[in-house]
Amino acid sequence: MGLLLLCCLAEAEYLKYKDPKQPLHVRVNDLVSRMTLEEKIGQMTQIERGVASAEVMKKYFIGSVLTGGGSAPARQASAEAWINIINDFQKGALSTRLGIPMIYGIDAVHGHNNVYNATIFPHNIGLGATRDPDLVKRIGAATALEVRATGIPYTFAPCIAVCRDPRWGRCYESYSEDPKIVQAMTELIPGLQGDIPAGSPKGVPYVAGKTKVAACAKHFVGDGGTINGVNENNTIIDRHGLLAIHMPAYYNSIIKGVSTVMVSYSSWNGIKMHANQELVTGFLKNTLQFRGFVITDWEGLDRITSPPHANYSYSVEVGIKAGIDMVMVPYNYIEFIDDLTFQVKNNIIPMSRIDDAVRRILRVKFVMGLFENPLADDSLVDQLGSQEHRELAREAVRKSLVLLKNGDSTEVPLLPLPKKTSKILPLPKKTSKILVAGSHADNLGYQCGGWTIEWQGLSGNDLTRGTTILNAIKNTVDQQTEVVYQENPDANFVKSNNFSYAIVVVGEHPYAETNGDSMNLNIADPGPNTITNVCGAVECVVVVISGRPVVIQPYLSYIDALVAAWLPGTEGQGVADVLFGDYDFTGKLPRTWFKTVDQLPMNVGDPHYDPLFPFGFGLTTKSRQTS
Repeated sequence: MGLLLLCCLAEAEYLKYKDPKQPLHVRVNDLVSRMTLEEKIGQMTQIERGVASAEVMKKYFIGSVLTGGGSAPARQASAEAWINIINDFQKGALSTRLGIPMIYGIDAVHGHNNVYNATIFPHNIGLGATRDPDLVKRIGAATALEVRATGIPYTFAPCIAVCRDPRWGRCYESYSEDPKIVQAMTELIPGLQGDIPAGSPKGVPYVAGKTKVAACAKHFVGDGGTINGVNENNTIIDRHGLLAIHMPAYYNSIIKGVSTVMVSYSSWNGIKMHANQELVTGFLKNTLQFRGFVITDWEGLDRITSPPHANYSYSVEVGIKAGIDMVMVPYNYIEFIDDLTFQVKNNIIPMSRIDDAVRRILRVKFVMGLFENPLADDSLVDQLGSQEHRELAREAVRKSLVLLKNGDSTEVPLLPLPKKTSKILPLPKKTSKILVAGSHADNLGYQCGGWTIEWQGLSGNDLTRGTTILNAIKNTVDQQTEVVYQENPDANFVKSNNFSYAIVVVGEHPYAETNGDSMNLNIADPGPNTITNVCGAVECVVVVISGRPVVIQPYLSYIDALVAAWLPGTEGQGVADVLFGDYDFTGKLPRTWFKTVDQLPMNVGDPHYDPLFPFGFGLTTKSRQTS
């Protein structure tokens, strides 16, 4: 009798879903069959770190937690501090009846950008200028290691928007106005997740283990095509245009095994994407056979109505019926859980829809090994901001720079610059001097842009570790060359100092999302004044730090050499590497550079195409072997 009882107990303890030897579909089906409605809805709920705790995870069976832009355990929190807080949430999830691990997500969109000391890579627009998908894949792999270093297994990247109007505040998150370049840059996904094995079934997510992270293709679909580039607005385009311009990169992402897809705040021909069943379920899930999970954007359900949250129960109903699987609530999770529970119990939303959502979420969790390795350890902490990753970012900066002007046809090119100036000065022994000017020359925050430490980005040099362009120049020039830095010098100062040449670094201040929407696209003051004062008095190269093309035509006649450096990130040394000829300029414009904003929107192939610099433009230089 005792033996029989022991046998039965052993059998009772064997749970198919906990057995990694079982096929994926068997594990998913077994677990779903054991779950209550409360447990299922918990899996569909993603909450922000600030309202999460082990107790909340356990009580509400929460399936996911995220860090919002700028949300951290503490200022300059270490990798270990991140690991500890995430493991605490995870222990709460694991203490539930079925022990389903939660998945923790973060916006690591140009490196692990919320985290102090992480390597900050160029924003996507700069990567589009490199035309180098292999580089982007390597950046994905490095980012995955840095994200895992802090105990996080999921990033909300890549943004595969096709920005068709630079007035959009998220244009720097888009690789290009050309869908083909955006398609090529989906190589970030196998970088983040690992290469999908040959013969894998189409649409099934894939994550290669503890050094890789789940990725998220976003924002489905048409986010880059809104009227006048207004964020979260309406994309008016026929179905053919939507499929030809905004959809192609989703095909590539799904073939590469992307784990999740985030829905766009925007509308397509007046229908909110978060409520668009025909595209989310009909096209993404059924036609494209995507088998991962679909997640909302931040408060994405709330924003189905105008004003947001005006009729939340309606938003829950249409959003879940549209095919959304996980909801980034992120704060009022009890309201979401209560509303969805009521609707299922009253047959407003069928249980089959809930089961589809939960199967997809569990599929991703099983595939990435979360059930076997739910808790993070500190084995990868040395990867955060590692020298190898910084060298990779520096390579990306070099390849992202686009040379737009290098003297007139009658002049000798100014670039590459000499490291040791040989200009004959009145006093033979006087050290030669160069001027560095501009608001962006010595500002790491400006150089990194939005989505860096804080959601909107920061100004100054104490936000994280990195090299400003000014310091990069000082590191590069000959020791005998005096580098004079004046943020906004007047013309008399420039004329009276006998500079050999000047480097002026100006551009946009950091922004993210709607805060970046701009109808004028001007260089931030006093940038234009700095250009005219300096370039009117001495030979000068202007380096533009911006998330998109900006108004430059009025100043072009003053400028001897012009470089688009985009938002290069922490490794400013890459800018100096190319300015001084250690490497060649090779970048090509990923988007059209307009003459005036009145021309917008204007994309390559348009009948009224009359750019200042066309899509694909970029001068080259021959590097100096001797300086």
